[in-house]
Amino acid sequence: MKKDTIVLYPSPGMGHLISMVELGKLILTHHPSFSIIIFITNAPYNTGSTAAYINRVSQTTPSILFHHLPTISLPLDSTIESPHLETLVFKLLHLNNPNVHQALKTISQSSTVKSFIIDFFCYSSLDFAHNLKIPTYYFFTASAACLAFHLYFPTIHKNTTKNFKNLQTHLGFPGLPSILASDMPKPMLDRTDEAYDEFLYFSASIPRSQGIIVNSFELLEPRPIKAISDGLCVPNASTPPVYYIGPLIDSTDGRKNGPGSNESVCLDWLDSQPSRTVVFLSFGSLGLFNAAQLKEIAVGLEKSGHRFLWVVRSPSEPKDKTRRFLAPPEPDLDALLPKGFLARTKVRGLVVKSWAPQVKVLSHKSVGGFVTHCGWNSALEAVCGGVPMVAWPLYAEQRMNKAVLVEDMKLALPMDESEDGFVTASEVEKRVKELMDDSDDGIGSLRKRIMVMSEGAKAAMSEGGSSRRALAELAESWKLGNQII
Repeated sequence: MKKDTIVLYPSPGMGHLISMVELGKLILTHHPSFSIIIFITNAPYNTGSTAAYINRVSQTTPSILFHHLPTISLPLDSTIESPHLETLVFKLLHLNNPNVHQALKTISQSSTVKSFIIDFFCYSSLDFAHNLKIPTYYFFTASAACLAFHLYFPTIHKNTTKNFKNLQTHLGFPGLPSILASDMPKPMLDRTDEAYDEFLYFSASIPRSQGIIVNSFELLEPRPIKAISDGLCVPNASTPPVYYIGPLIDSTDGRKNGPGSNESVCLDWLDSQPSRTVVFLSFGSLGLFNAAQLKEIAVGLEKSGHRFLWVVRSPSEPKDKTRRFLAPPEPDLDALLPKGFLARTKVRGLVVKSWAPQVKVLSHKSVGGFVTHCGWNSALEAVCGGVPMVAWPLYAEQRMNKAVLVEDMKLALPMDESEDGFVTASEVEKRVKELMDDSDDGIGSLRKRIMVMSEGAKAAMSEGGSSRRALAELAESWKLGNQII
C-alpha cells in the first residue's frame, strides 16, 4: 500500500527552510500517519549555511526526509541586471522546474502525494503539479497582512500605470494600515523591473491553489484575516481556504552556523545581567549596513546608557557586483566600530560577530527589548518571547511589516530614518531609551500588549486552540482528498 506523503518545497534560504521544517514537524506531531519529504535547492548565492541544520534535523526527526535536487548553475556577475536578490531567486526556481517535476513523478510512483506545499517564490511549479493531479498549497512564511497585500496587488496594479517609487501617495489594501507607495517591497517599486512581473504573476496565481497555509494566528492579525475571509482582497474571484497554523518558530535556533558558534557566549553573558535590562539588536541573515551606519548605531548605543547585545555583520558593498549576492566576510569589529567603543562598553554591552541564538536570546529573562529588521520570523519570535520591538526595516516586505507592527498591532516603536535610509545616533539613542523605559504609560502599555499576544500564541498552539483547529481541518482535507481546481 502506498504511503500518504506531503511534499514541501521551500525556496533556498534559511528563514524559508526553517519555517518549512517546522511545518513538517507540526504535521508529524499531530498527524503521524503522513510522511514528509522536503525538496532542497542549492543556491549559488548567500542563503546562509544549511548543511549543518539539515543534518541536525535528519538526526533528531528522521521521519522528515530531504530530497536534494540537482544543482543549477546561475551567473552572479553584472549579467544579472536587476539589483534585487529576489530576481535571482525567481530565475533559479524557474530553472529548477524540470527537476521538481521529475522528483514529483518519481515520488508519486511509490507514494500517494496528498499535498504539494510550495513557498511563494516557487509559484511556477503550480501548473505542472496540477497537471500531475497533485493538490498544491502555498505556505506563506510571512504574515496574514502580507498575504492580504499580495492577494490585492493585481487590483492595485490595474488601477495605476505609474511606478510606485514615483508616487507620493498612500495605497489602500483591505485589512492593512495605509501603506506609502514608496514603502512597498523594493522589487515592486518599478514596473519595468523583471522582479515586478514575477511578483505580479505570483500574486495572480494564489487563488488558483487549493489553499493557503499561513505562519500566523488569529488573535495576532484580526484585521487582515477578516478582510481575506470576507473576500475583499480578491474582488473578482474566490479566495481559496486559508489556514492560520502559527506561530511556527525553531526553538533549536537552526540558523546556527557550524562549530564555534556564539551560543554559550551570548547566553552566559545574559545570565549575568538583571531581568529585562538588555536590548537585543539583530537584523537577519541578509541585513547589512554600511560602515558609517554601523558607527552611528554604536554611538547611539553608547549614549543610551543601556545594556545591549548586538549582532554585527560586515558592511554591505553595493559597488562590488561580483560579491553583492554572496555571504559577507567575518567582520573586523575593531576596524568597524568607533575607536575604544568595545573597551568603554564592555561592562554593559556584548558585540558578537554575524550570529546569535535569537530564539534563546528573546526567551531570556534579561532581554527587555529587540531592535529588529521586521522579518516575520523575527517578529513571531519576539511575540512568543514577550519582547517589545523597535522596527527598523531593511528589505523585502519589512516596511509593510513595520507599519503593521507599529500602527495596527502596537507591538513596536518606529525607527525614524532620513530619505536616504540613514538613521542617526540620536535616533538610535532615543528609541533604545524609549524601548527600555518600563513605566506604565508609553512602552509599558506596549509591553503589556505583547505579553497578551505571547499568551495568545501559546493558546493558539494548544489543544483546542485556533491554530490546532486549523491544522486539523487542513489534515482532514488531505485525508479525504481534494479535487484540483
